[in-house]
Amino acid sequence: MTAPSKSHGRKAIRPTLKPRELMTPTPDLAGVWKAKIITLFPSAFPGVLGESLTGKALQEGLWQLETVDLREFGIGKHRNVDDTPAGGGAGMVLRPDVLGEAIEHTMADTRGNWPLVYLSPRGRRMDQQMMQSFARCDGITLLCGRFEGVDERVLEHYGIQEVSLGDFVMTGGELAAQALIDATVRLIPGVLGNQASTEEESFSSGLLEHPQYTRPAEWKGREIPEVLMSGHHGRIAEWRHDMSEEITRTRRPDLWEAYCRKTRKGG
Repeated sequence: MTAPSKSHGRKAIRPTLKPRELMTPTPDLAGVWKAKIITLFPSAFPGVLGESLTGKALQEGLWQLETVDLREFGIGKHRNVDDTPAGGGAGMVLRPDVLGEAIEHTMADTRGNWPLVYLSPRGRRMDQQMMQSFARCDGITLLCGRFEGVDERVLEHYGIQEVSLGDFVMTGGELAAQALIDATVRLIPGVLGNQASTEEESFSSGLLEHPQYTRPAEWKGREIPEVLMSGHHGRIAEWRHDMSEEITRTRRPDLWEAYCRKTRKGG
């Protein structure tokens, strides 16, 4: 008698009318946070996301990654995805008909709270609060732009949220997408292994993180602060909090002002 096959109760199999080459080779895992990336460069992923703890968590099925090749939705023999800007100007703009088909294909099997995000220098700058919000979603779809951007009608029609890595311009959204995914995935329970790590680091309390030290106790004439070697947990916690406040006040006045407002309101 042959042994019964292993159960795959977490897998979700859905029909599709799209060619098989557009599908991820990894089956969906029900209830697992997933990032879908619409990009002209699917080979850029997972990139650094496949390394260290995020890579291990990806292999263990704690989160999933799917790339959708925008070129596959291109028009004509050469699968064109862009055209010249209306009204003239330099560069090229991603076409709405191409993007629309790619977006609808990508979002067809999404369920629950699943934001659609365009990586754009016009968008709201990424912060820890945003990453915490994304980590609570069922998944996320990221649109990586190229050239001069995307047709505005696409953003309007699908209600796409624009998000920026910072106040600068990059050649495409792929690196910004990886940064967003990394910052979000590490908040998923089990990815870092020690949940306390995410609770004590920068921005989690509205403050920058306190200085960190490790062995040796003395290095090039510099010693670890005595309080950290005292074993007195109360004093250590107080010192760390004081240092977080001081670093935030001097390096990020904007964060310090927001923290003070929040503290006064809470008090």
